[in-house]
Amino acid sequence: MNQNKLMAVLGIVLLALITAKSAIYAVDEREKVIIVRFGQVLRYDDGPGIHFKTPFLDEARYFDSRILTLDSDPQPFLTKEKKYVIVDSFVKWRIDDALKYYLTVGGQETDARRRLEQIVNSGLRDEFGKREVQKVISADRSKIMEILTEYTDREARKFGIVVADVRIQRVDLPEEVSQSVYQRMKAERSRIANELRAQGAEAAEKIRANAERQRQVLLAEAYGKAERVRGEGDARATALYGQAYGRAPEFYSLYRSLGAYKESFRSKEDILIVDPSSDFFRYMKKSTR
Repeated sequence: MNQNKLMAVLGIVLLALITAKSAIYAVDEREKVIIVRFGQVLRYDDGPGIHFKTPFLDEARYFDSRILTLDSDPQPFLTKEKKYVIVDSFVKWRIDDALKYYLTVGGQETDARRRLEQIVNSGLRDEFGKREVQKVISADRSKIMEILTEYTDREARKFGIVVADVRIQRVDLPEEVSQSVYQRMKAERSRIANELRAQGAEAAEKIRANAERQRQVLLAEAYGKAERVRGEGDARATALYGQAYGRAPEFYSLYRSLGAYKESFRSKEDILIVDPSSDFFRYMKKSTR
């Protein structure tokens, strides 16, 4: 009898423990919990702490309320000029309304991720279809992320989800488009380089022409000045010669003749054929006086 009583007591204690475990549940601050009975939601807004439910009938379903990351595979999208770009993006999201989350996606994170991916891809398709390749790569990238975050959050709230951020990690061009863009950029840079060379050659030609013009002007001015100085010198010399001739005609004639002799007999190889009785040698003749 004692053994039977002991087994009964142990059975009662075990049943009590199982019942207590089934009746008590804890809610962590990083979680959201809903209480379901036969598929019907009884509660969904319990705060952190220890709570009670009807044992064996009620079921506690836990959902992670921390910020989660959806990192999708890169997807191709068509731009305004009908060119494909490969977009790699990710989404930061969390469960906000546990009841709506449970009713719309069944509380399945896989389904929630699939819905979010569809929303993001739809938004990317719309935004990229409005813009050219250059803008989606650089100019409008921040604006696209801002629009996508707002749009995705608005649509995701229908599933009890809050979207904190949508980020475009990378926008790549397909290989054939990359080559096309590269060739176009190369041609554009070549055109700019040719324009700069042409402008440089034109500027150099202008500089050379201006320098040549200034050179001609300076030479002309120098020549004019030299001619004036030479003319003034010749005029002064002529005046001096005239004055000397007026004062001593015979001496002036001798001086001029000596100069002519000097120039005529400068070299021993020079040959001069002149009549000895010519007036040219009159100062070389012996005076009869």
